[in-house]
Amino acid sequence: MSDIELFQAIHTARSLRRLKPDPVPEGLITQVLDAAIRAPSGGNAQNWAFLVVRDPELRRSLGAVYRKASDIAAKVYAAKGRPAHMTERQYERMMSTGVHLWNHMGDAPVILVPCLRRLEVPDAPGIDLAAERAYAERIRGASIYPAVQNIILACRALGLGTTITTNHLRCEDDVRVLLSLPDDVDSFALMPIGWPIDRFGRVSRRPLAEVTHADRWGNAWPA
Repeated sequence: MSDIELFQAIHTARSLRRLKPDPVPEGLITQVLDAAIRAPSGGNAQNWAFLVVRDPELRRSLGAVYRKASDIAAKVYAAKGRPAHMTERQYERMMSTGVHLWNHMGDAPVILVPCLRRLEVPDAPGIDLAAERAYAERIRGASIYPAVQNIILACRALGLGTTITTNHLRCEDDVRVLLSLPDDVDSFALMPIGWPIDRFGRVSRRPLAEVTHADRWGNAWPA
């Protein structure tokens, strides 16, 4: 385990998709989950749930569904091509480690599945029910993805590799059956967790000046 400073964790929490098969102590996963539930959620609803998949046969089955979904993702990536902000080397590395994960998701010692329970929108005088339901759907991710980021940072602090992937949502019905998800619960990511084969390192991002605006869109931020 490591004891690192917050900004060091933020700047070096690379997506690590190649993991060793070695088991991860249950106590460390509990620490990661405890970090997850410290995140904010809409209206402090805390309507999240987390599935920790460790059973070997279930991991293999989940990996097979993920592989099927990733076949679709591969076609999408091929159609989109390399993003302009990435070098050819960066793109090739991302794709090669991505393909590795597509083929080896089921080999990760732990697959963490962050989920969210659907909340009913109240039907009361003065509430536009259709508009409020559309609003609730629009913001759902705000109640689970902060927890996902806490998971990423907690894994980094503990020396564990992980990444967030959503390819499985292309075959969501298969995942629901496999994990026995209730009708009112949706998964939002798969997060393989294990001891990394590759090293942590500084993440590469577009410059602030390219993505930040001051007061109004188009006014450059003095970064």
